[in-house]
Amino acid sequence: MIIDFYIGRVLMNIDNVLEKMTFEDAMNELESIVNALDKGDISLDKAIAAYDRGSKLKDHCEKKLNEAKMKVETIQMSENQELILNKANSLNPE
Repeated sequence: MIIDFYIGRVLMNIDNVLEKMTFEDAMNELESIVNALDKGDISLDKAIAAYDRGSKLKDHCEKKLNEAKMKVETIQMSENQELILNKANSLNPE
């Protein structure tokens, strides 16, 4: 059963730091958890362990998305500032 393998992997990797996971890896693992929980054919203890791991993965994914959003906003601000400076320089040639 997939959930047995998955839960075993989670328990073995419980000390792994989520920070090292890519967004894509975390999403794939989270999707596996959701699919396994949706089937509903696992024990309560395994379901609780999977839910706990899923919650941590969700938080990690949200953090990664927020970091990416901030990078994009920083790039956009930089580009906007450059455009403003270029326009100001073209209006006021020295």
